[in-house]
Amino acid sequence: MTETFTCCACGEVHPLEDRTEVDGQEFCRPCLEEETLLCRECGQRILREDNAGDDTTPLCQSCYDRYYTNCTRCGALLELDRAYYLSDDADEEEPLCHGCYALRTDPGEIHSYYYKPDPIFYGEGGRYFGVELEIDGAGERSDRAWQLVNAANSNGLEHIYIKHDGSLEDGMEIVTHPMTLGYHLAEMPWGTVVAQAVRMGYTSHKACTCGLHVHVNRDAFGETQEEQEAVIARILFFVENHWNELLRFSRRTRDQMEQWAARYGRKDDPKAVLDSAKKEHYQRYKCVNLTNYDTIEFRMFRGTLKLNTLIATLQMVDRICEVALYLSDQEMQGLTWTDFVSGCTAPELVQYLKERRLYINEPVAVSEEV
Repeated sequence: MTETFTCCACGEVHPLEDRTEVDGQEFCRPCLEEETLLCRECGQRILREDNAGDDTTPLCQSCYDRYYTNCTRCGALLELDRAYYLSDDADEEEPLCHGCYALRTDPGEIHSYYYKPDPIFYGEGGRYFGVELEIDGAGERSDRAWQLVNAANSNGLEHIYIKHDGSLEDGMEIVTHPMTLGYHLAEMPWGTVVAQAVRMGYTSHKACTCGLHVHVNRDAFGETQEEQEAVIARILFFVENHWNELLRFSRRTRDQMEQWAARYGRKDDPKAVLDSAKKEHYQRYKCVNLTNYDTIEFRMFRGTLKLNTLIATLQMVDRICEVALYLSDQEMQGLTWTDFVSGCTAPELVQYLKERRLYINEPVAVSEEV
């Protein structure tokens, strides 16, 4: 006779070989997955109700006590070595996440141009976008910086920080931590941020001094340097091969491009463009800046506080990366602009391409840039 047991969760009788015991309770295989979790640190199986961590980082109580704590302001789960304290005596202070610590210390701090905190990655995926958005005309003021930070950072999350930029006449730079495109679209409150900037009197497109720069992590293009450089070469080739269209997309003048985002020069194949870039010792003020170790930076775009334009720019960068990643050198050389835009389906990007007369010459009503 086959030995059986009764699952404590579903109450059904199952063969004994399907039994797993957790904390004195017997589960069948389906209920085991529903009612228990594996501790992220030690791998011990625990009851879901005994999870001392959170949904994304399940923990047994022992591992939580040893390695983790919670932010006392927002409740976010923290690794002990990433907790912040308002004094040097951690035993006497309450732990804070980085975002809450920043708000408690100086929420309106305008960091130096060279400030570069440890990146916080938001969203699930391999391709991350870090945005630098310059705004001008309403002051480099800590109270206004605080309002922008407060608009973007909620629930203890540090989405943005503010930096000084000497190229601006009377403004500052909004910088995001790296985020997936999906996170930028669904979680990053860009609409609130740009609306707040406009209410305070800032402009970006109209200022004529501002850029919108987008960083993409190099390891999104491959595991090895050789793989990454092959994709980057195709990105450079695409930019050079479709320079006139991207100039119109960027909203910059030719003189502005030459000053802040100069081209490398059109070549016959992707590798030749990358070789040309290397011969120029990776100069920073190029259409695609290659001087950073961990990222490449798209510098072509004029700043904007128009939400659809901002989102469309991120979608354009994503689309360029996508075709460079999946097309061969030969296929990239044969890619026409019509072929490229016919594959653009994101509604914000399609709308913007139509506004700039770059989408199969289909005109639409155009709203004003800010």
